[in-house]
Amino acid sequence: MFWLKLIRDFIKILREGQTPAQIAGGFAAGSLVGFSPLLTLQSIIIWIIILMLDVNLSAAILSFTIFSIIAFILDPVFHWLGFQILTQVTFLKEFWTSLYNAPIAPLTRFYNTVVMGSLVFALVFFFPIYFGMKKFVIQYRKHIGSRVEKLKIYQILKKSSVVRFYTKLRDFGGVR
Repeated sequence: MFWLKLIRDFIKILREGQTPAQIAGGFAAGSLVGFSPLLTLQSIIIWIIILMLDVNLSAAILSFTIFSIIAFILDPVFHWLGFQILTQVTFLKEFWTSLYNAPIAPLTRFYNTVVMGSLVFALVFFFPIYFGMKKFVIQYRKHIGSRVEKLKIYQILKKSSVVRFYTKLRDFGGVR
């Protein structure tokens, strides 16, 4: 039920609530964490930034989930990209060596080809994801939202006894 609530809240946010920039910011920041491996210093820092900024947390969690699945599929691409950056760019080899010997930098696991490739990939696609999501939210609010509410599946789910029971239970305080 958590995922249904998350998706329902996200659709509600698409219709109203926060600005398109806040929703897109959360979605794009969640993609940064989703593309990169979870237990690295940069992932922890990005989660702290997400919590400190005024971005949509539901969008961040949803995009983290989506892009984690995509990242699993793209791991060979991340490995190739990271390998190229770490070994084939000769003028950076001395920089990587000094960074590896620094006290905190190894916690980022930058020396791993998949971590390096996924970080570079995520940074390259951060702004396209941000601007694409912002445009999607604006278009959803103008045109798509009213069409979604007219769909049979939306009406069935909205009037479903399971959904109504869950909503009552949640509002009563039984489910958090």
